[in-house]
Amino acid sequence: MLFMDLIIFRAIHSLANQLDILDWFAIFLAKYLPYILVLVLIIFILREKSWKNKLFLVAFTGLVAVLSRGLLTEIIRFIYDRPRPFEMLGFTPLIPNGDPSFPSGHAALFFALALAVFKFDRVWGKWFLAAAFLVSLARIFVGVHYPSDILGGFAIALVSFSVIERLIKKPLWEK
Repeated sequence: MLFMDLIIFRAIHSLANQLDILDWFAIFLAKYLPYILVLVLIIFILREKSWKNKLFLVAFTGLVAVLSRGLLTEIIRFIYDRPRPFEMLGFTPLIPNGDPSFPSGHAALFFALALAVFKFDRVWGKWFLAAAFLVSLARIFVGVHYPSDILGGFAIALVSFSVIERLIKKPLWEK
């Protein structure tokens, strides 16, 4: 584990269990904001008027998500089984979690979706990127990820987005 990783983790996680409202907010961001983001993504897709564009959005975001979270993250976790911070440092996290820590599946998924949304709409994309960052930061706060887990998830999202963007070009009928 990188020394800097532990310093940053402790700086963020040390705020846990200090104020109930702060813990509640971090738990909400880490555990429930992802569900809201999925609903927002569905709204983003449904607001598109053309069914062809809707289909393209579904295909593009779906492929980016599957490659990022479903394939690359799991391959890395199979090869490198990093324990979560609470397992290594011996404390009880604010939310339960049992999979390997690196890379963050939440970061990989939600940054991948945010990059896909940003490709099609910069305003929605900026909000999605900010929300993905908040989810990721909250997962450090609640004690289930190190900062490098988040960076790893972001890197996987970026690679996945780049691969899918190169493989799937915008159709001629798109705006």
